[in-house]
Amino acid sequence: MTEDEIIAAIRPLTKGIGDDAALWQPSRSHRSAISSDMLVEGVHFTRDAMSLEDVGWRAMTANVSDLAATGARPVLATVALGLAPAIGIADVMELYGGFAACAAEAGFSIVGGDLSRSDALTIAIAVVGEVRASNAKSRGGGRPGDVLAVTGALGAARAGLELTRAPVHLRSELERAALCAFRRPQARLSDGRFLAASRNVDAMIDCSDGLSTDLARLCEASGCGATLESVPVAESAAAVAAARGEDPVRYALAGGEDFELLVAVRPRAFAHLAGRYAARFGRPLHRVGVLRAAPEIEWNGAPLERSGWDHFGGRTAFTPGA
Repeated sequence: MTEDEIIAAIRPLTKGIGDDAALWQPSRSHRSAISSDMLVEGVHFTRDAMSLEDVGWRAMTANVSDLAATGARPVLATVALGLAPAIGIADVMELYGGFAACAAEAGFSIVGGDLSRSDALTIAIAVVGEVRASNAKSRGGGRPGDVLAVTGALGAARAGLELTRAPVHLRSELERAALCAFRRPQARLSDGRFLAASRNVDAMIDCSDGLSTDLARLCEASGCGATLESVPVAESAAAVAAARGEDPVRYALAGGEDFELLVAVRPRAFAHLAGRYAARFGRPLHRVGVLRAAPEIEWNGAPLERSGWDHFGGRTAFTPGA
């Protein structure tokens, strides 16, 4: 079974499942958003690849990124931990240092949680945010003809992971960039709120499981297909791919945990929005393709295969932290 198959099976027993963060409306003017995520040692991370503080940062960022994809501002979080016998107080404090640093940078508080024994270190986080009802986005609003774009180049997190396993010779700045992307990723909260405020943005999703996988999810939710035109590749990812004799574009497509946002923008508004985005953030909004009515996703004239991370399908092309 795959993660998407499990979600499809349990969807009739839930309300609103399937987006990066659930949305509900406690008042006329705002909606609340909640995201929950779980990380398990040996599946999503290993301590020989990063410190426990980095593990905490990455775990919190994964949740915050889901809120960014709805346009929400995070307000609070709870953290539940399953602690293996070898974990001590100093380890827990180091882990919480990462949680707290990420929360402080994003401007919200950790307000509670739970503790239990576990065979492996397990982290379960829930983050609650809020967004104006008129600005709230989901992955299901895309329309045929919409321009697809991402907020940054892809593949650096995969490059960083692989450098912890089998180093290759890179320029020092590229090595630092890759390792930082892997250990201390940044959620695009400001980008998400900026894009969500535009009526010309029809859909958003974060690229936590790789562009090929998350594009397919946006298309499925929107009832569309897509033509993928290009893939922006991070310089560090291109360097690692070249050193390993791999195609840089396929390498970036099969990455994950980049936490960039994938957006669907109405075609007549894209140039103007991209110009405003570049002026606001000092970097481009990269056009990667277009949505279409036909259900397939095409790349280079052939069907695009999913090549990212799936929690239950095993390794496709990139297994974060495994």
